[in-house]
Amino acid sequence: MGLRDELLKPIWHAFTALDLDKCGKVSKSQLKVLSHNLCTVMRIPHDPVALEEHFKDNDEGPVSTQGYMPYLNRFILDKVRDNFDRLELNKMCWTLCAGKNLNINHLLITDEDAFKIWCVFNFLSEERYPLVIVIEEIEYFLRRLMEAMGGSWEEERFQSYRMQQSRRQRDLSAWEFIELVGQGHFSKGMHRQTLSMGIKEVFQELILNVLKKGYMMKKGHKRKNWTERWFVLRLHSLSYYVGEDLTEKKGDILLDGRSCVESLPDKEGKKCLFIIRCSDKSFEISASDTKKKQEWIQAVQSCIYALRHNQVSPHRAARHQRRELRRKLQAEQDQLQEGMRQLQVASEQKQRELEAMRKKLQDTATSAALEERKRMQTQHELQERYRADLEREKMVRQQMERQVAQKSSELEQYLQRVRELEDMYHRLEEALEDERQARQDEENMRKLQSRLLEEEACKRAELEHLHTQQLRAMSQTEAEKQELEKERKEKESALRAAMVQLEQLENERRGALQQYEEVTKKLESATNKTKSWKDKVAHHEGLIRLIEPGVKGPQRITNWGPAAFTENELNLREQEWQQRKNQPPKPPKPSKPPKAQ
Repeated sequence: MGLRDELLKPIWHAFTALDLDKCGKVSKSQLKVLSHNLCTVMRIPHDPVALEEHFKDNDEGPVSTQGYMPYLNRFILDKVRDNFDRLELNKMCWTLCAGKNLNINHLLITDEDAFKIWCVFNFLSEERYPLVIVIEEIEYFLRRLMEAMGGSWEEERFQSYRMQQSRRQRDLSAWEFIELVGQGHFSKGMHRQTLSMGIKEVFQELILNVLKKGYMMKKGHKRKNWTERWFVLRLHSLSYYVGEDLTEKKGDILLDGRSCVESLPDKEGKKCLFIIRCSDKSFEISASDTKKKQEWIQAVQSCIYALRHNQVSPHRAARHQRRELRRKLQAEQDQLQEGMRQLQVASEQKQRELEAMRKKLQDTATSAALEERKRMQTQHELQERYRADLEREKMVRQQMERQVAQKSSELEQYLQRVRELEDMYHRLEEALEDERQARQDEENMRKLQSRLLEEEACKRAELEHLHTQQLRAMSQTEAEKQELEKERKEKESALRAAMVQLEQLENERRGALQQYEEVTKKLESATNKTKSWKDKVAHHEGLIRLIEPGVKGPQRITNWGPAAFTENELNLREQEWQQRKNQPPKPPKPSKPPKAQ
């Protein structure tokens, strides 16, 4: 269905609402107002003189829809471009027709919900006027509505409603369809708010072409910060808003056949990353989990594939398939009915032929009886002569009776065949219903299989990622092990050198300790003479030394305390220690192999 057919449906509702007398005609003054509003909404330059010029030969009385269509096609629909808000056009037409055809006071829905159902009706209705919706499309909408509300589908209740509609032998108009949903016959037990949310969900999918929506994190282009946004995916764009109420729109990601979507590794503390590359810029997005990331990537890839191959939205394609299936079933049913009609005509013709033959036999039998009475009355003496003729006549009569019996048997067989065909027709109807149910089950299984495949792909990707991390960790551990082994060997050689230096320093410390003991003995003798030196002894790392007056300059501190060595001696010791440190360590002696026993 093209743009022109979609626009004609709400315009037809508006034109019908202006027809107050239900005669199919509207005054030209009202059509002027309608045409001006249509041009304003669809952004078309309006020519106020064109309507008068078009109907200058028809000044008397109102204008019918057939007379208004040429003007509508030439001056409005031929100039329209897909650069206006279709929702605004629908609201304008709804304002004209809703108040005159619908009373929502006794319904469970609001005026906004009724408008959304009206838009869905225009989308699902048949392409014939007056607009009606068939029972298959009603079932499709109700199933989608119950799924959006989270309720269970009641097949028995709908089949009962289907039987009622088949007895009425007519489809629903827009206002009957709104009352059917608003009365809550198929949503009993549901809250009004739940029903309103379900209608909004179906409206966004079918009318606004919303394929997927949800919260995700988006990386900014200027400040490079991550912000949570509400994303709405349509066929040609991925829009993002501040919240799911859609009041503040922050931007659009325009999709075309050259766009692409790719998965990204985790970075900057963000996980489940993917990027959408467009012709002018790229957008980095972070999903809440791996499953949501895969779902969004597949949804965007489906849109790009559809744009690349000039395909329509999935809901429009599904609607086209359902209509083609109904046309095919209707053609098969018409063909079957034509076959039944032909069989009925043939049966009636056979009945007439058999009736004529039976009448002919009765006339022949009557004439034969009359002739025989005449022969008996006038030629009794010739009875023996004509006995053979009578026997032959009897044989002929028996043969004709056999023929009549045979024809009767053929008639019974033909009637039996007709009954078999009727039974076959009923079985065919049941088979078609079973086929529809099987297709629906197949579609459910396909969805389940697709979901399982997606989960399996996610698990496989996680296992491969873990396997890669494990291999990387093993290789890193092996490198670290070799480096630690090399460092251990170096530290062992350094330790051996330090042990040698420690032994030398220990020997030097013992000599210094002996000198210190001699000095201590001298100090003890001096201690007996004066008490002012008693508290001048300090203990440092197990060594006791005297604190004597010394130079005021800075003193060097060693392992043996301050001023244990002179500065020259300390420099010599440092040089010796540095030389031993720079010498390479001696290789260990190879161990002798064990003697063979």
